[in-house]
Amino acid sequence: MPKRGSGQTLKRADNITGEAPSRKGRNLVETVGRRMRDAIASGALKPGDKLPTESGLTLQYEVSRTVIREAIASLRADNLVEVRHGVGVFVLAPQGGLQAGFRTVDANRVSSIIEMLEVRAAIEIEAAGLAAVRSSPAQQELIFECLETIKRQIAAGAATIESDRAFHLAIADATNNPRFRELLEAIGKQMIPRSLLQEGEVEISPPEYLAQIQDEHARIARAITDGDDSAARDAMRMHLKGSQQRYRSLIRRP
Repeated sequence: MPKRGSGQTLKRADNITGEAPSRKGRNLVETVGRRMRDAIASGALKPGDKLPTESGLTLQYEVSRTVIREAIASLRADNLVEVRHGVGVFVLAPQGGLQAGFRTVDANRVSSIIEMLEVRAAIEIEAAGLAAVRSSPAQQELIFECLETIKRQIAAGAATIESDRAFHLAIADATNNPRFRELLEAIGKQMIPRSLLQEGEVEISPPEYLAQIQDEHARIARAITDGDDSAARDAMRMHLKGSQQRYRSLIRRP
């Protein structure tokens, strides 16, 4: 298991994942970029809205101007924002295509949740295998940092949904193929099914359920850091297939 650094704690008001450790360099850019993407996806930032100034964003996210510039550049590359020189940065209207297609899923039907989990399995089982053979020590460390964040939040009774999502996205990043993250981000927050029931910052899932999920996460993380692609695929398959079975049991209830 890689050594974990203490890191700098970001303010909770700005922290999507609750208690996630700070990242340096590329990881910090990705963290800020993800928060901005989440704000756009959730509607907190709407098409036509002007982002705060660069100095305002550095204060909001407590990062350097360089990090803000690179995060905005990544949003711009994905056609999420438009830079109007001398005026500011504006949020663009959502584009059609893959992400628009995922919005047609009926999040209120258990059958739709199962469909989404099947799509995730098709993506993430292979992602886990690739991460086992391609991931760098820094990427492996980030996976375990996400795991530790979930553990702390479970102990505190805090919602774990965003940290759970961050764990799976960290594995996608560890494939070193950006398309895996793009596919998972297209699914959105609903990739973690219990997000459909969660409201507020207090965890509503039973402790025994969270303990089971955390154990499954730990098996995936260990297989990746061991460089065992077969075990990593098997662990991810068990995790996602188990989720499918749990939701199928809801359909069978009278």
